[in-house]
Amino acid sequence: MEHDSNFMKVVTGDAGYVLEDVPHLTDYIPDLPTYPNPLRFNPAYSVVKQYFVHVDDTVPQKIVVHKDSPRGVHFRRAGPRQKVYFNSDEVHACIVTCGGLCPGLNTVIREIVCGLYHMYGVNKILGIDGGYRGFYSKNTIPLTPKVVNDIHKRGGTIIGTSRGGHDTSKIVDSIQDRGINQVYIIGGDGTQKGAAVIYEEVRRRGLKVAVAGIPKTIDNDIPVIDKSFGFDTAVEEAQRAINAAHVEAESTENGVGVVKLMGRYSGFIAMYATLASRDVDLCLIPESPFYLEGEGGLFEFVEKRLKENGHMVIVIAEGAGQELLAESLQSADQKDASGNKLLRDVGLWISHKIKEHFAKNHKMDITLKYIDPTYMIRAIPSNASDNVYCTLLAQSAVHGAMAGYTGFTSGLVNGRQTYIPFNRITEKQNMVVITDRMWARLLSSTNQPSFLGPKDIAEAKKQEEPPTGLLDGENCKDDHQPGRVGTMFNSSALLGCLNCMQ
Repeated sequence: MEHDSNFMKVVTGDAGYVLEDVPHLTDYIPDLPTYPNPLRFNPAYSVVKQYFVHVDDTVPQKIVVHKDSPRGVHFRRAGPRQKVYFNSDEVHACIVTCGGLCPGLNTVIREIVCGLYHMYGVNKILGIDGGYRGFYSKNTIPLTPKVVNDIHKRGGTIIGTSRGGHDTSKIVDSIQDRGINQVYIIGGDGTQKGAAVIYEEVRRRGLKVAVAGIPKTIDNDIPVIDKSFGFDTAVEEAQRAINAAHVEAESTENGVGVVKLMGRYSGFIAMYATLASRDVDLCLIPESPFYLEGEGGLFEFVEKRLKENGHMVIVIAEGAGQELLAESLQSADQKDASGNKLLRDVGLWISHKIKEHFAKNHKMDITLKYIDPTYMIRAIPSNASDNVYCTLLAQSAVHGAMAGYTGFTSGLVNGRQTYIPFNRITEKQNMVVITDRMWARLLSSTNQPSFLGPKDIAEAKKQEEPPTGLLDGENCKDDHQPGRVGTMFNSSALLGCLNCMQ
């Protein structure tokens, strides 16, 4: 049984099987001609068994189930199809990058260009200069394998980027006027929302244009997918800043090193960098509230750790403690061109608060060093792991567009490349689940407090123990990888999860 919307086709089957399928050009342009896939005649692929993806191949969203569980939600498996809906000579593709920088952007650009050129014989590919506004206010950049050959060795994006500038009518007019029929859009959740609107307008006009998204967020805050490209590189590069903070702290009496990492709404980089480092004493993320004063507060823990070890390192995500900061500074909410809330520098603020507390109470003299490596991390080239991942994402997007799929994002789900409807990528943000075992592992690694206040504990005791989250992807999953959709703070569930680890 099928239920269609412009953004997603839902197909149901036996035993609770649900396929959340992506749109296809034939949904609104019937009787489109098909062509044999050029890969059939490509010597590089002629030796590969079962290279073409079967039409019924799908990937489950959840792989941890009970014996009587329904089969659950699936996504269409990515990869090349036997038939394509574009003749190679007629393809006129364009690539645009939007939002902040992220390691791997140039690798994705390179692999889209090389994939189109070498796998499908496409030689008309444009780079849109400077994000969405480049469609209507700037010149385009012709892209060939020669132009992009070495760009993966450089950080940033060779075609430029910007925030905002999304004018749907002007963008689709430009696509139509230039004769573009494949659009590859690389960006975060705001960019993918823009891509969804572009797809909707393209469909309304009845244009044969495939719109494909590639999710980009260094914070790893896009839901459904296992992780976003650039995340591994960011965690790896963050080690250098943490190591520098540790050296500074260790080299002086009562030394404190504070490192601020990316993570506007999601603390994945801070969490994984902390677990990887083993030198961090305290990790603070947006999903886990904390407080400064009083019993069990941050100041008490800092003093305790300094008395024990003589030094400590604090890692804080940029979005952590913003409610405390807003109270302290009485700041008004402001937003950037992408619609993201402008954050105050929590690293500077917490550094000042710690120094102020120890100076005021004359308890001990401390030396505090603050490191903010944000723009150093964003600007580096991707590492080997992310380069491989970028290649898979880019090639999957190319295969999907050539096969006539549109209105989709290319993403990794449970280790398999898939096509995900735009609305699933943009409906919510991926966040660290602090009722999950991964956060419990961090707490046991750093031996930091959970910052549950007396009220939280009293409230937790009143509540009933939550049901298992094994089936709905929330509390106490067996193993939490970056990329699972989570819930917000729940103190009783956290206590239950910590208990289950005893």
